[in-house]
Amino acid sequence: MLCARSLIITWGEDPRYWKWFPLQETSNIQIRVAALLNVCWLEIHGRLEISCLTPETTYEAAFIVMINHTSYGWNVPVNLGLEDGEGKVQRQVASLMDKPRGEWIELKVGEFKTSREAGSNGKEVKVSLFEYDGGAWKNGLVVKGIRVRPKK
Repeated sequence: MLCARSLIITWGEDPRYWKWFPLQETSNIQIRVAALLNVCWLEIHGRLEISCLTPETTYEAAFIVMINHTSYGWNVPVNLGLEDGEGKVQRQVASLMDKPRGEWIELKVGEFKTSREAGSNGKEVKVSLFEYDGGAWKNGLVVKGIRVRPKK
């Protein structure tokens, strides 16, 4: 899991737009999550070195987010992207309008397969979530991080 603190969030350090708070993940692990207060330019990126992953394995990547009950501005779908380190790019859109409120959900970004030489090539997987074409102000998205796990 790439926790929210390890992600690049546009305006993420500006308290006018994002609020960071602790979340008790398990009995002895606490992480920090990012709560969107108000932006019209939503942009979040994460990077993971392929050398951290098992070679010749198919993985799936997903943003772990929560949409608050009082959220607004999600009438335009968000864009999701994955670059696999080998030059392949996957893009898709996801509507947040029909997603459950007040619970953690996965926004699946894509899948990729590591090569036999994955541990020695210095390449990265890049994962992104963004929406800035609509221009609408958005609120109420809480970002826990990006989950990267072997596909079942």
